[in-house]
Amino acid sequence: ESVLVYLDRSGGLKKLCENCKHFNTQQTEAVYRFCIGVNPADVLELDPVLGDCVLHDPLKATALFQSVCFLAIKTLSLIEKIHMESQVNVILKFTHLPPFPEYTLDLSSFPRLCRPLRPVSMEGLVISMTRVTKYTQGARFLCTDDDCPCSTFHHIRVHAPGATESATVRNDFSCMMCSSQLKEDVKFRVLGKQLVELIHVKALDVLRGHEQSSMRYQSVTLFLRELCNSMRIGRYYRVLGIPAHVHQWPNITWSVEANSVQPWEPVDCKVSARFQELLKGTASSPWRFSAIVAHCFGLDVAPQGLYNTLKLSLLLSLVQTRIDEKDTFHNLDLLVVTTDTLILDLMTYSLSLAYRGIRHQATGEMFACLSRDEHGAGTANIHAGSVLLATGGVCLLGDLSYYRKDKLDSIKSMETRTLSVFIPGKKYGEDADQQLSFPVQCSFWAVTDSSRRSGRADCGALGAAEMGAVPTQLADAFGLVIECRDRVGEQALLAQTVHTLQHAVQSGKPHDPPCWEFSTQDYQELVAHAQGLQVELSPAAEKIIHGYYMASRRVRSQGQGVNMSVASIKLISLAEAHCKLCLRTQVLEQDAVIAVLLYESSVSLKHASALIIPPDPVFPCDLGDVDGLCKRDAALDELHQLILRFIYT
Repeated sequence: ESVLVYLDRSGGLKKLCENCKHFNTQQTEAVYRFCIGVNPADVLELDPVLGDCVLHDPLKATALFQSVCFLAIKTLSLIEKIHMESQVNVILKFTHLPPFPEYTLDLSSFPRLCRPLRPVSMEGLVISMTRVTKYTQGARFLCTDDDCPCSTFHHIRVHAPGATESATVRNDFSCMMCSSQLKEDVKFRVLGKQLVELIHVKALDVLRGHEQSSMRYQSVTLFLRELCNSMRIGRYYRVLGIPAHVHQWPNITWSVEANSVQPWEPVDCKVSARFQELLKGTASSPWRFSAIVAHCFGLDVAPQGLYNTLKLSLLLSLVQTRIDEKDTFHNLDLLVVTTDTLILDLMTYSLSLAYRGIRHQATGEMFACLSRDEHGAGTANIHAGSVLLATGGVCLLGDLSYYRKDKLDSIKSMETRTLSVFIPGKKYGEDADQQLSFPVQCSFWAVTDSSRRSGRADCGALGAAEMGAVPTQLADAFGLVIECRDRVGEQALLAQTVHTLQHAVQSGKPHDPPCWEFSTQDYQELVAHAQGLQVELSPAAEKIIHGYYMASRRVRSQGQGVNMSVASIKLISLAEAHCKLCLRTQVLEQDAVIAVLLYESSVSLKHASALIIPPDPVFPCDLGDVDGLCKRDAALDELHQLILRFIYT
């Protein structure tokens, strides 16, 4: 009675009637599946005994809902083709679970022991998955004895959590009435299954390049039945499911039957009080906030003022790398040309600010690899490489001089933002070969050592900077190329030496001006907040970007090999990123100027410069005090006018 009242109040009966109309238009099935949404809180309020049954004995609760649905279908004559209760396959879909430890499964510390078949909630990252494979969810059997009533009347077997396929389909079932052998009516099979490996998201900290701890993580196997294709590799999900032991002699496998799947969204962060004070203090200039943020960034690795352009570019890439509500990915790839090994340490440190950061090893798997599924299906199991694991974040490729030519060609092909995986049919028990495509949704960071020769002839022409082992075509695949020059020679080396010794002797104590101190957590909150900002181009900013794009197309001939077709997209991306980093929602003219300067500096490393600008235009002077900030403002204003004159000319 309580089940009937709940279905009536929650709209379940109305949905049941609508589903029955749909089934009436289809051919006869052995089993008719009905998904019923269940809110445990509402059920507990209506009937505590039923609520307890739903939460602690879901199989019994499913049988109760099945009985009520069958009686409703027969009483209301909704489907004439249903003759037995076993033909009604009810699946209870939990909207949520109580927020208590008993209903939560922490993937970093769960026990693989015998425990009740109660639903639990878990969160994790998909690291591998199989294709959708054939699986019998329900089947109909007939008695082989023609005189037995069951020769026309049928036995129905439906999958239950924890059961293997052999529990649903075998050739040794016997009739309950005459004990004769049953044979399957294969026309009425219901098929479909997919396996997914889920792991605790903290397991990826090992792949960020941080110091490894003694903690070890183990993945959990999820069985997706009616939820096939609801999860994607590299994405983070909140899953409600029922743990079960799958018996496959001589082994027992611990797995989870997925009940409902929801994509997990990062929580919006607030900007720290320190950055809010800085924002107020720099309100008089649209240039200063981002300049100070970059100037003070990464002090655990490099002293203030060193490699400011690189620091700014790393922050711009971090705030621009995201997947929006429409599942559209925004990225900003970086290639750094340098001879300083400190740069790689700075980039590794920056990974800690990313929504997800993976440091790829040159000998590791970059894209995806295949293995045979170990849960009886024998199909291909697709394991995520570094690129897919970094979905929504940053993949740090490291020094490209350690990569083989075929790997460099593969990185170049990532311009299409699509990864193809070939699955040979014969090897994995399929009739035909198959090719699957996965979207590449991460930003790439890489370093090239300019002291290593690429093998091409030296060229003294302007804009032919040495890219090390990286060919120009590969460098063009990156959205931004930054050259980290040692502009002050021994002074920079001395500053870095003093900074390193201070951190070693007085660890944790500040050594820089106290008014400009920001912690790593402050930067994490700033990046997370800036990523979520929705920005729009102002007419003035759009005019500069469009004008520079058109002027560059006229000045740069096709013979230079500059791909200007994608330049406008990169310029808009850079301008939006700088706007977000400054915590604004409208892209100003000044954001467009920074974008043009960064892009022109990047292009002029590989091709002749169309706009004559100084070597480090975004940070032309030291920012040690307010005087330095004023000089920078004046220099950027002059460059702003230079860009306008270039456009008008």
